[in-house]
Amino acid sequence: MEIKPDVFPKEKIKIALAQCSSVDGDIEENVNRAYAFIEEAGKKNVDIIMFPEKYLTGYVPEIVAANLIENTILLNDVRIQKLRQACKEYGIWSIIGTPVRKGEDIFISSIVIDSNGEEVGWYNKTHLFQTEKKIFSTNNEQLIIQLKGWNIGMSICYDAGFPEHSRLLAQNGCHLYMGSSLFSKGMGYKESRVWFPARALDNTIFTAMCNHVGKTGVWDACGHSGVWNPLGDNIIDGSQENVELLIAELDPALLNQARKGENMLADSFAIKEEQYSIKIIGNLVTKNAND
Repeated sequence: MEIKPDVFPKEKIKIALAQCSSVDGDIEENVNRAYAFIEEAGKKNVDIIMFPEKYLTGYVPEIVAANLIENTILLNDVRIQKLRQACKEYGIWSIIGTPVRKGEDIFISSIVIDSNGEEVGWYNKTHLFQTEKKIFSTNNEQLIIQLKGWNIGMSICYDAGFPEHSRLLAQNGCHLYMGSSLFSKGMGYKESRVWFPARALDNTIFTAMCNHVGKTGVWDACGHSGVWNPLGDNIIDGSQENVELLIAELDPALLNQARKGENMLADSFAIKEEQYSIKIIGNLVTKNAND
């Protein structure tokens, strides 16, 4: 199935950002906290909820390196069965940030659980920060979720700083670019306020970022999870310190309006890479660059 960039959803979608803190190294406690967020969002008829980067362990690379068995997640890991059950019970999709282990490789990932409680995809962070490269691997597999006619492109934090990342997804029909993140106070906050509105306007798509609050590892997170419309205007802005569930209902009419006035996506060069793939979950179609 070929996705057309000018095909818009026909109905609104409701998204939630679980701006929260992690207990470093305590997956069980973080799962319990995530369950409560999923329950709350489900009761508010949210379609999809996103958690911060490496939420299940906290952003503490050294504990991952010290114990790969205890501090990484496997496919259909029993430790997150409670979250799969919550998604099924409340009819909601979830994006769960965590380190994952595949064979010899460790990735910074987002696990995608659908409203039937099934793990339907993993997105692995494409652009690793310098300090992450010592432990984690990367690949060029991108992920688009199809939900209610929306094509939702996945990112993790640093990915959003590279315009070609969101552009590739937008050229393949992405309407919403969602980023699980850890942005710290100071320069991290500045980056988040530049990257996500820029990626929205660059591509005339919605963007959303879910951040930690408080301390995780050595980082003092800046909060301010947010959502931006296709002209780059901030429509949801979280607080700096509070744990909170942020909910936004996105109207596809704004995509159409933005594209009528701004032509950056239509006028952009096609991105060509030697190797990448875009996996589309929802209809389980995979598109390869060389097809």
